[in-house]
Amino acid sequence: MPVCLFMRLKSAAIVLVAVLATTVAAEPRLAPDWTLRTAEGEPVTLSAVAVDRPVVLLFWATWCPYCKALMPHLQSIGLEYGDRIEILAIHFRDDKGDPVGFVRDAGYDFTLLTDGNDVAELNGVWGTPGVLIVDTDRVIRFDLYAVPKPEFPAGGEGLSHSSKAGYRAPFWAAEIRKSLDTVLNGR
Repeated sequence: MPVCLFMRLKSAAIVLVAVLATTVAAEPRLAPDWTLRTAEGEPVTLSAVAVDRPVVLLFWATWCPYCKALMPHLQSIGLEYGDRIEILAIHFRDDKGDPVGFVRDAGYDFTLLTDGNDVAELNGVWGTPGVLIVDTDRVIRFDLYAVPKPEFPAGGEGLSHSSKAGYRAPFWAAEIRKSLDTVLNGR
Protein backbone atom coordinates (compact mmCIF):
# COMPACT_ATOMS: atom_id res chain seq x y z
CA MET A 1 0.00 0.00 0.00
CA PRO A 2 1.49 3.34 -0.96
CA VAL A 3 2.42 5.56 1.98
CA CYS A 4 0.20 8.40 0.75
CA LEU A 5 -2.89 6.14 0.63
CA PHE A 6 -2.05 4.74 4.07
CA MET A 7 -1.76 8.24 5.53
CA ARG A 8 -5.11 9.26 4.00
CA LEU A 9 -6.82 6.18 5.41
CA LYS A 10 -5.23 6.77 8.78
CA SER A 11 -6.38 10.42 8.76
CA ALA A 12 -9.90 9.39 7.76
CA ALA A 13 -10.01 6.82 10.55
CA ILE A 14 -8.91 9.41 13.12
CA VAL A 15 -11.61 11.84 11.94
CA LEU A 16 -14.24 9.08 12.03
CA VAL A 17 -13.27 8.12 15.59
CA ALA A 18 -13.42 11.77 16.67
CA VAL A 19 -16.88 12.23 15.11
CA LEU A 20 -18.17 9.04 16.70
CA ALA A 21 -16.75 10.00 20.08
CA THR A 22 -18.41 13.40 19.88
CA THR A 23 -21.73 11.81 18.89
CA VAL A 24 -21.53 9.26 21.70
CA ALA A 25 -20.52 11.94 24.22
CA ALA A 26 -23.56 14.00 23.23
CA GLU A 27 -25.88 11.12 24.13
CA PRO A 28 -27.17 11.58 27.69
CA ARG A 29 -26.35 8.71 29.99
CA LEU A 30 -29.13 7.88 32.42
CA ALA A 31 -28.06 6.74 35.87
CA PRO A 32 -29.65 3.42 36.77
CA ASP A 33 -31.92 3.50 39.77
CA TRP A 34 -30.86 1.57 42.84
CA THR A 35 -31.35 1.31 46.57
CA LEU A 36 -28.57 0.93 49.13
CA ARG A 37 -28.61 1.07 52.90
CA THR A 38 -26.92 3.53 55.21
CA ALA A 39 -24.73 2.19 57.99
CA GLU A 40 -27.80 2.51 60.23
CA GLY A 41 -29.82 0.32 57.85
CA GLU A 42 -31.99 3.06 56.33
CA PRO A 43 -32.71 2.58 52.60
CA VAL A 44 -31.63 5.29 50.17
CA THR A 45 -32.92 5.18 46.59
CA LEU A 46 -31.19 7.30 43.96
CA SER A 47 -34.40 8.36 42.19
CA ALA A 48 -35.92 9.54 45.49
CA VAL A 49 -32.88 11.68 46.32
CA ALA A 50 -32.28 13.00 42.79
CA VAL A 51 -35.87 14.20 42.37
CA ASP A 52 -35.12 17.18 44.63
CA ARG A 53 -31.53 18.12 43.81
CA PRO A 54 -28.38 17.00 41.99
CA VAL A 55 -26.51 14.14 43.60
CA VAL A 56 -22.74 13.68 43.83
CA LEU A 57 -21.93 9.98 43.97
CA LEU A 58 -18.52 9.19 45.41
CA PHE A 59 -17.42 5.58 44.99
CA TRP A 60 -14.64 5.06 47.50
CA ALA A 61 -12.69 2.69 49.75
CA THR A 62 -10.88 3.27 53.04
CA TRP A 63 -7.56 2.06 51.57
CA CYS A 64 -7.64 4.49 48.61
CA PRO A 65 -5.21 7.43 48.93
CA TYR A 66 -6.96 9.29 46.10
CA CYS A 67 -10.29 8.97 47.95
CA LYS A 68 -8.68 10.20 51.17
CA ALA A 69 -7.29 13.23 49.33
CA LEU A 70 -10.58 14.02 47.56
CA MET A 71 -12.96 13.59 50.50
CA PRO A 72 -12.01 16.83 52.35
CA HIS A 73 -12.69 18.70 49.10
CA LEU A 74 -16.08 17.02 48.80
CA GLN A 75 -16.85 17.99 52.38
CA SER A 76 -16.02 21.59 51.46
CA ILE A 77 -18.21 21.34 48.35
CA GLY A 78 -21.04 20.02 50.50
CA LEU A 79 -20.69 22.96 52.87
CA GLU A 80 -20.45 25.44 50.00
CA TYR A 81 -23.51 24.21 48.11
CA GLY A 82 -25.54 23.25 51.19
CA ASP A 83 -28.94 21.74 50.63
CA ARG A 84 -28.80 22.44 46.88
CA ILE A 85 -26.91 19.13 46.42
CA GLU A 86 -26.66 15.74 48.08
CA ILE A 87 -23.42 13.81 48.46
CA LEU A 88 -23.66 10.04 48.73
CA ALA A 89 -20.44 8.23 49.66
CA ILE A 90 -20.78 4.70 48.28
CA HIS A 91 -18.31 2.36 49.91
CA PHE A 92 -17.12 -0.49 47.67
CA ARG A 93 -14.19 -2.83 46.93
CA ASP A 94 -13.12 -2.74 50.57
CA ASP A 95 -13.83 -5.83 52.66
CA LYS A 96 -11.37 -5.04 55.46
CA GLY A 97 -11.91 -1.33 56.06
CA ASP A 98 -14.19 0.36 58.57
CA PRO A 99 -16.09 2.94 56.50
CA VAL A 100 -18.30 4.01 59.41
CA GLY A 101 -15.31 4.71 61.65
CA PHE A 102 -13.42 6.40 58.83
CA VAL A 103 -16.24 8.83 58.02
CA ARG A 104 -17.00 9.47 61.69
CA ASP A 105 -13.35 10.06 62.66
CA ALA A 106 -12.81 12.41 59.71
CA GLY A 107 -15.95 14.38 60.58
CA TYR A 108 -17.53 14.02 57.13
CA ASP A 109 -21.25 14.56 56.99
CA PHE A 110 -22.10 13.03 53.63
CA THR A 111 -24.48 10.10 53.59
CA LEU A 112 -22.51 6.86 53.84
CA LEU A 113 -23.89 3.93 51.88
CA THR A 114 -22.40 0.49 52.36
CA ASP A 115 -22.11 -2.59 50.17
CA GLY A 116 -21.87 -0.60 46.95
CA ASN A 117 -20.14 -3.19 44.74
CA ASP A 118 -23.25 -3.91 42.63
CA VAL A 119 -24.15 -0.23 42.29
CA ALA A 120 -20.60 0.58 41.20
CA GLU A 121 -20.82 -2.11 38.54
CA LEU A 122 -24.24 -0.82 37.38
CA ASN A 123 -22.66 2.61 36.87
CA GLY A 124 -19.51 1.38 35.16
CA VAL A 125 -17.32 2.33 38.11
CA TRP A 126 -14.37 -0.04 38.36
CA GLY A 127 -11.82 1.83 40.43
CA THR A 128 -11.48 4.35 43.18
CA PRO A 129 -12.33 7.12 43.35
CA GLY A 130 -15.30 7.18 41.07
CA VAL A 131 -17.35 10.39 41.03
CA LEU A 132 -20.58 10.95 39.15
CA ILE A 133 -22.92 13.92 39.27
CA VAL A 134 -26.53 13.00 38.57
CA ASP A 135 -29.06 15.73 37.83
CA THR A 136 -32.74 15.77 38.82
CA ASP A 137 -33.64 13.85 35.65
CA ARG A 138 -31.06 11.19 36.66
CA VAL A 139 -28.83 12.16 33.73
CA ILE A 140 -25.15 11.70 34.52
CA ARG A 141 -23.69 15.15 33.98
CA PHE A 142 -20.15 14.47 35.24
CA ASP A 143 -17.93 11.40 35.32
CA LEU A 144 -14.52 11.71 36.94
CA TYR A 145 -13.20 9.00 34.61
CA ALA A 146 -13.78 11.38 31.68
CA VAL A 147 -11.73 14.20 33.24
CA PRO A 148 -8.15 14.33 31.98
CA LYS A 149 -5.63 13.72 34.73
CA PRO A 150 -3.31 16.65 35.34
CA GLU A 151 0.30 15.87 34.62
CA PHE A 152 2.70 15.80 37.52
CA PRO A 153 5.56 18.30 37.62
CA ALA A 154 8.94 17.16 36.33
CA GLY A 155 10.11 14.19 38.37
CA GLY A 156 6.64 13.71 39.83
CA GLU A 157 6.19 10.20 38.49
CA GLY A 158 8.33 8.96 41.38
CA LEU A 159 5.94 10.39 43.97
CA SER A 160 4.01 8.15 46.35
CA HIS A 161 0.34 7.48 45.64
CA SER A 162 -0.58 9.77 48.54
CA SER A 163 1.49 12.61 47.08
CA LYS A 164 0.02 12.05 43.62
CA ALA A 165 -3.45 12.03 45.13
CA GLY A 166 -2.77 15.28 46.95
CA TYR A 167 -1.71 16.82 43.65
CA ARG A 168 -4.77 15.68 41.70
CA ALA A 169 -7.55 16.12 44.29
CA PRO A 170 -7.77 19.96 44.12
CA PHE A 171 -7.98 19.80 40.33
CA TRP A 172 -10.75 17.18 40.51
CA ALA A 173 -12.62 19.28 43.09
CA ALA A 174 -12.48 22.30 40.78
CA GLU A 175 -13.90 20.21 37.94
CA ILE A 176 -16.69 18.94 40.22
CA ARG A 177 -17.53 22.52 41.22
CA LYS A 178 -17.64 23.62 37.56
CA SER A 179 -19.99 20.78 36.74
CA LEU A 180 -22.23 21.52 39.74
CA ASP A 181 -22.39 25.19 38.71
CA THR A 182 -23.47 24.14 35.24
CA VAL A 183 -26.10 21.74 36.57
CA LEU A 184 -27.46 24.20 39.14
CA ASN A 185 -27.22 27.43 37.17
CA GLY A 186 -27.26 26.34 33.58
CA ARG A 187 -23.95 28.05 32.87
